[in-house]
Amino acid sequence: MSGDSDCTRTSPSAGSPSDTELLPDRPKYVCSLSPDLVTKAREELQEKPEWRLRDVQALRDMVCKEYPSLGTCLDDAFLLRFLRARKFDYDRALQLLVNYHSCRRSWPEVFNNLKPSAIKPVLESGFVTVLPHLDPEGRHVVCIRPDRWTPGNYPITENIRAIYLTLEKLIQSEETQVNGIVILADYKGVSLSKASHFGPFVAKKVIGILQDGFPIRIKAVNIINEPRIFKGIFAIIKPFLKEKIANRFFLHGSDLNSLHQNIPPVILPEEYGGTAGKLDISAWNELLLASEEDFLHDFSQLVLPCDSSPHDMLVSGDADEKQCDDSLRGMKPQLYYCY
Repeated sequence: MSGDSDCTRTSPSAGSPSDTELLPDRPKYVCSLSPDLVTKAREELQEKPEWRLRDVQALRDMVCKEYPSLGTCLDDAFLLRFLRARKFDYDRALQLLVNYHSCRRSWPEVFNNLKPSAIKPVLESGFVTVLPHLDPEGRHVVCIRPDRWTPGNYPITENIRAIYLTLEKLIQSEETQVNGIVILADYKGVSLSKASHFGPFVAKKVIGILQDGFPIRIKAVNIINEPRIFKGIFAIIKPFLKEKIANRFFLHGSDLNSLHQNIPPVILPEEYGGTAGKLDISAWNELLLASEEDFLHDFSQLVLPCDSSPHDMLVSGDADEKQCDDSLRGMKPQLYYCY
């Protein structure tokens, strides 16, 4: 991605890498899809060239006119991520693009030094990984295991950075841009002390990024092995969730049969009642760490347009921080009650 501040038009890109290119020498990352889903994906990915050019050019013109100093990449392949994520609604795609850069600038603890080698301890812990098989609808399954995190080893922002880099890698695939992803979060062993690190301020930031600041379609969030404390965590999260996203949360507890109704056992590891072998984090870790060159760009110096009002940006500054501080005062009693 370019950090240039001008809006010079770039020549059309050859497009994003296919799954085969994204996951070299990893045949187990390929899943057989039903003929109907293959046809659906191909239809969306193979938009008529003149339509694709028109849509990308329209968004590019809007960026240059309304946010000339945004400093964003203007390649076709990059802009298409935002158009697809907002179903080719130009205004919403533009706002998503602005939010994307606003998020990067507003949280330096996460977005400075944004490269896989910087979060190697997180990857080695197994906190976040991607299952090797796609689900029947062609979606990657991102597996998050908070119990693998030891707060004394590194701050929670390192976990968030690892999740963000994982999404950045996945979104390089056009198929993922179209089909979206599924999240599987295993809360086994999450204690009150760990939950206290995920306060309202962090929750609002993370949800803001996933809902309004990143070009990816989150189709489902499956929560398993959630302890009683999760009621308090979800009470903190829910006010920040849009209704559509909130309806995509599924709490399964320890009922693996319930989980299997959403994610078939054939793609799940044995740890979750599946038949895909033991959960192996090494393949995804190797892939992400081998992508260092993709993340060498420094986004910390991005300049947001000076003529933008706070309402145009995802982050609204001191007011949000005060609101989160107020919420924080009531958080611990609520967590203790649920615990």
